Amino acid sequence: MKRLLKVLVARRLAATPLGLAFLAAGWLLGRRRRRRAQPPTPAPARRTPTARRTTHH
Repeated sequence: MKRLLKVLVARRLAATPLGLAFLAAGWLLGRRRRRRAQPPTPAPARRTPTARRTTHH
């Protein structure tokens, strides 16, 4: 239900240039807040060419 309400409000705001500006600001702030809430994750380990599995035909 909450998701549906968000969609309806977003559609209504997106109809006007000022509403689009508000949506963009809210999106940026929410993105920033989510990023700060998550603990930093280590970078994934890179695979070297020798680590790949080879198939012999």
